[in-house]
Amino acid sequence: MQPSVIVIGGGLSGLAAAIRLARFNEDVLLLEKHNRIGGLNSYYYRNNRLFETGLHAITNYAQKGNKRAPLNRLLRQLKIHRDEIGFREQIKSEICFPGRESLVFSNIFEEIQENICTKFKHDAQGFCRLVNHLATVDPFSQGPYQSTREVLSTYLQSPLLTDMLLCPMLYYGSSWENDLDFKQFTILFRSIYQEGFFRPAGTIKDFLDLLVSRFKEFGGTIRLNSGVKNIITHSRKIIGVELESGERITCRFGVSTIGLDETKTLLGETAAQDKSRRLGFTESIFQLPDTSRSILPSDRTCIFFNTAPRFCYEVPETVVDFNSGVISLPFNFKGETVSDGFIEVRTTNLANYRLWQNAAADPAAYRALKKDCSAGSRRRAEAIIGSFPENIVFQ
Repeated sequence: MQPSVIVIGGGLSGLAAAIRLARFNEDVLLLEKHNRIGGLNSYYYRNNRLFETGLHAITNYAQKGNKRAPLNRLLRQLKIHRDEIGFREQIKSEICFPGRESLVFSNIFEEIQENICTKFKHDAQGFCRLVNHLATVDPFSQGPYQSTREVLSTYLQSPLLTDMLLCPMLYYGSSWENDLDFKQFTILFRSIYQEGFFRPAGTIKDFLDLLVSRFKEFGGTIRLNSGVKNIITHSRKIIGVELESGERITCRFGVSTIGLDETKTLLGETAAQDKSRRLGFTESIFQLPDTSRSILPSDRTCIFFNTAPRFCYEVPETVVDFNSGVISLPFNFKGETVSDGFIEVRTTNLANYRLWQNAAADPAAYRALKKDCSAGSRRRAEAIIGSFPENIVFQ
């Protein structure tokens, strides 16, 4: 039977789109190229223990009574109750540029606002004017690209403050080097600083299982190991897809959630970005005994850091750039408990995608590269949050 709608990509955005569509359409088909749902926010097992990938936190936290908040509106659209998810708010997060300055933020916006006004007194009024301006911006309106750095320079005198504000936003929301469109900045400013972080109770697998269950309750179908080779169009309308297996599936409508450049490629169009400047990331997961809590920060959920003289969010010339990144402490969410005697520290750094891809041709060299990457990431994390005890490292 021909599906009414095909959704390409089984990440969180694809699942959300598929659930919403399945509420009002019959025979919605979700296609995922991998053997597990979740996309960049997924999980794997090692030594019978589940390890999460990707998901440090979810943005746009909102209290239950705030009906207009994006999070609560999304839950209503997906027919998911807050109690089904369980909410673990961040304790606090930090933007740390060692030797220069540190800013702390939480789910209470006034905290970072007061922090900036105290530590960057010359920019206090400018920052308040920026916040007032952001309240008037419609980030979903059509318009040409506008450099965030150029806009911020009209409000803030300190390049350091600009870099510090941008650091979390670039790591969590930009595929462009060193800057982002001002409308995207507006969205991320509200999401990260004005609303804040949380994570679901339980594991990412529990969360994905909930989304999959809701999709299937509305009659949706998921096909794993079903990578799309081409999107078939007629008169600029999607009428089907061709899978990597050669199978063709027709549909009335199609939705792609795999990214702009990836979608353009499936359409046979030229990607918007130069692939030679493709941003990449590495993540190391350090498994530590629960007793390590006593020597690690107890009130930091995520730490965004930069140790270089200038913050650079760009493709590194080396395999990995350890000068900046994100340290995630997933045990530091309010109400989070440990049941198996272990906690995790996760580190994310910029990487050179091309160099990693080339190294993958030699398995022995690739394993050595991963080991070196993990060791370098550990040294940088220890310099910021303190030494790790004996640990098991998974990459």
